[in-house]
Formats: sequence, C-alpha cells, structure tokens
Amino acid sequence: MVMVEIYTTQTCPYCVRAKKLFTQKGVTYKEIDVSDNLQLRQSMTEKAGGRTSVPQIFIDGCHIGGCDDVYALEKAGKLDDLLGR
Repeated sequence: MVMVEIYTTQTCPYCVRAKKLFTQKGVTYKEIDVSDNLQLRQSMTEKAGGRTSVPQIFIDGCHIGGCDDVYALEKAGKLDDLLGR
C-alpha cells in the first residue's frame, strides 16, 4: 500500500478539498498539520522544493504538489497509477 502524506493547516479550504478526494477514493493518508509548528512548516517547504502553500501532497515520498495538482492528475487518469491501482 502506498503512503500518502498531506501537509495542511486547520483553516485551508484546499486542504479539505484534497483530503476529500483521497477519502472518496478510499485512500488513507497521513495528515501533518503545520498550522502552529514553524519547524514542520519549514520541513514541508524543504521537501516541497520551496513551495510554502498548503496543502503539499506526497505519495511514497514523491512530491505531487498541491490541491490543483492532485485534481489535475485525477482528471488526466494518472492519480490511480500513482496510488498503485
């Protein structure tokens, strides 16, 4: 099974939307809330190649991008391949 990590904040509507997609697909994910943790946010930014916005999504350690990126993969029919389906 693949490991999905989603870096989020508590008030981000894009985070909610991204998590909803994975939930609808029946995919479990690890949510990492960076709302009040500067160290976690800096770690996310480094892992995401300098991107500071949330969500930042990783599948098996590979940076996918944000909410729009994951929905674009879904629309193109490529997300299921990344999820091993």
